[in-house]
Amino acid sequence: MEPIFEQDYRINDMYADRYGRMKPAALLFLAQEVAGMHCNQLSLDYETLARQRLFWAVTRHRVQIKRMPERQEKIRVQTWPMPTTRVAYPRSMVAYDEGGNECFRSISIWVLMDLDTRHMILPGNSGISVVGTLRGGELPSPNGLVARPLTSTRSRSVCFTDLDRNGHMNNTRYMDWIDDLLPSAFHAQKVLKDFTVCYLSEAKEGQELQLRWDLLAPDCLQVDAWRQEDQEHRIFSAQMHYEA
Repeated sequence: MEPIFEQDYRINDMYADRYGRMKPAALLFLAQEVAGMHCNQLSLDYETLARQRLFWAVTRHRVQIKRMPERQEKIRVQTWPMPTTRVAYPRSMVAYDEGGNECFRSISIWVLMDLDTRHMILPGNSGISVVGTLRGGELPSPNGLVARPLTSTRSRSVCFTDLDRNGHMNNTRYMDWIDDLLPSAFHAQKVLKDFTVCYLSEAKEGQELQLRWDLLAPDCLQVDAWRQEDQEHRIFSAQMHYEA
């Protein structure tokens, strides 16, 4: 099976923000969708894994953006699995405009989870083999983000439309929540150039998350999301880099 999967997309209104630029959440949606399409070809799709009581979960994303595609643009997205590590299945993605110019690229770190216990299954114990390739230019695996004493806060509850088929909050919704922390005036003046997001724990329907954030520099936003139970659990962390 060819290790590279390609899919064309038109940036319609669903994918674009009020200024006509592709939304970060839509970028992650495409990354998730093409990975799923490729897994279908590799017989590693959701239904096949579910019969083994397994499912894919993404734990980290790193994205570099040369230019966000705009409303009505057509882009071609390519994705391919990288060599499996001891603990995870990295995957690269790159998107090009109709002129063949790169728009953005990403690396995502995927793991296999037990559908019943929600525990991670190491590749060596999973029976799942993925043939990886390196084409050159792949982003390095993203590091974790250290929790910081952030001063701005906002609480949000996980609702029905935040959920995916695994019954937890979908990673793309985190990006919408992050975008909502800053007003339109900020987004009008700044464009996103690079971001890292780490998914640390599940968030389920009805749970309230406290978002803590600060602009660490004029163009660098860090967000940590926490859930309060018997003790605090960090749910996700993200660092976003913008430029004028």
